[in-house]
Amino acid sequence: MGIVVVEICDGNAITLIDIESILEEEFPEVAVLMNECLSFCGLCAVRPYALVNNKRVFGKTPEECLDKIRLQIKEELAVYE
Repeated sequence: MGIVVVEICDGNAITLIDIESILEEEFPEVAVLMNECLSFCGLCAVRPYALVNNKRVFGKTPEECLDKIRLQIKEELAVYE
């Protein structure tokens, strides 16, 4: 298990990209968990989002969301430097 956990709802638009492989390759400290539902009803239908250590990160497109997730991961990892 990673020190940073990224949770993704599998009904979310961000799953259009292979976010799990991308993030786990870029950041060995990250564990990406795909969930059936994250209980933010309706949010996944509106815009791509993820939870990074329980903090909501979202964007207008999957690519924008991925960039914001990367930034949040870097902020979370900065605590350990």
